[in-house]
Amino acid sequence: MTERPTKMLNGADLTVEEIVAIGVGDLRVGLDPAAIERCRASRLFLEEEVAARRVIYGVNTSFGPMCNKIIDDGEIEALQVNLIRSHAAGLGEPLKDYIALGVLAVRLNTLVKGYSGVRVELLEFMAGMINRRIAPYIPECGSVGASGDLIHLAHMALAIIGEGDVYHRGALRPAAQVYAELGLAPMRLSFKEGIALMNGTSAMTALAAFALFGAKKLLRLSCVTGAFSLEIFGGIDDAFDEDLHRVKPHPGQLEVAETIRRLYAGSGNITLRRDMHELIRGQQSDGPVFETSINVQDVYSVRCTPQVLAPIAEAIEAATRTVETEANSSNDNPIIIPEKRKVIHGGNFHGQSIGFVMDSLCMALATLCNLSERRINKYLDKNLNEGLPEFLIPGTLGLTMGFMGAQYLATSTTAENRQLAGPVSTNSISCNASNQDVVSMGTVAARKAFKSVSNAKHVVTLEVLAVLQALSFRNADTLGRGTGRIYGLLAKEFTLYDNKGIFHEELVKFRKLLFSSQIFDDLSAYWAGEEGGTP
Repeated sequence: MTERPTKMLNGADLTVEEIVAIGVGDLRVGLDPAAIERCRASRLFLEEEVAARRVIYGVNTSFGPMCNKIIDDGEIEALQVNLIRSHAAGLGEPLKDYIALGVLAVRLNTLVKGYSGVRVELLEFMAGMINRRIAPYIPECGSVGASGDLIHLAHMALAIIGEGDVYHRGALRPAAQVYAELGLAPMRLSFKEGIALMNGTSAMTALAAFALFGAKKLLRLSCVTGAFSLEIFGGIDDAFDEDLHRVKPHPGQLEVAETIRRLYAGSGNITLRRDMHELIRGQQSDGPVFETSINVQDVYSVRCTPQVLAPIAEAIEAATRTVETEANSSNDNPIIIPEKRKVIHGGNFHGQSIGFVMDSLCMALATLCNLSERRINKYLDKNLNEGLPEFLIPGTLGLTMGFMGAQYLATSTTAENRQLAGPVSTNSISCNASNQDVVSMGTVAARKAFKSVSNAKHVVTLEVLAVLQALSFRNADTLGRGTGRIYGLLAKEFTLYDNKGIFHEELVKFRKLLFSSQIFDDLSAYWAGEEGGTP
């Protein structure tokens, strides 16, 4: 078996894609030697400060509004365990094990920056958990995202000290039992280490990374289905002309239009602007008005794809920058800066930045679903689909239903995503005896975005099936170079839906194919602009 590659964590360059890869087990983690030395210096300075009897929040004081209660040196280790046990108070469905491992990886990366004052032994233990795929049990509900993800990260910390449950080899079991079988001793935390594990944004950040990973796939597929729709309906290339978009130069719009042009380059299905006038005039009949069968302009769901997807692309890009900044930040309290001999109390644990971009991502995903659902409707409605069979039925109309029932999935899920697009990062509620009087709800926003991604995958999966069904009736032989290549890959897995099977089974199969397989990896050049040519 090939050894998995290793990501050396240094607190500076962890990406969204790497968080996901670590979570699903495609990457191991290691600890950067230079970062380890920074952590040793941070710990040494903190030990000196404690020995000098400095009063440091969360080290020799209690927490939150009880921070004026000073703890005896003999109890400062017990203080950390008490914090974890009392705050491991989440409820709801647990995070998937791969997301929990992502949470662990993000927290480890923030601690490795060297500003949290934890021991190297703790960092090594966390790395070992990730590489052995010991995933903490973390219920989804509980964080207000202000003093970090206290509830979520308390459950993570509980697993580190050998209490609570963990996922290992696909089973949820007591942590103590798993450690005993593996010959591991759980961590005994020293001062500062409990609060350092808990006081941060690592749960919302890991959730956001997984949401963004899915959103990026959805955006690429929406470009593909946009190109297919243009070809199926024989649209005019005007709407994707480079000069058109250069006079409204939103970066996302330019990117999407270029991608779609590359996908349909070489197509025999599209009406070219230079040929449109002659083709229309060739249909002229006597009288003051004549009607042409050529679409002088296509409906917005086809024609405006670059304009609609532009803010979605830009929202994903902005969210990626924010999430990667957060994943590589010291979002702890207090912060230890040994080279400046500082222990600084502040609010780096606050998750407002993640909350904002995750709410924005929910808006983007609702918009993506709007576009996809309207194109599905155009394929199915006999009054709109330009000669395709009603509901894309290949058999006897009325006796078989085609895509009639499946459309409800897209419509209802799009409605749900519109509801999820409402912001939660503005819904601050004071808590913690009004110590946490302005909170971010960033983790709720990230959970909402993750759900929105899952819903959007349902809608886009159905759109892809509708595209393939429509291409069984026309235009498959004259697709562009990019669309033709993608069609060739998908057509191998596609069976014309003729009511002889259960539609759900096709949806499950294609959702997995589109979002959980490597089918589009060899098409990455189209997204990078390296292939496909200029039409």
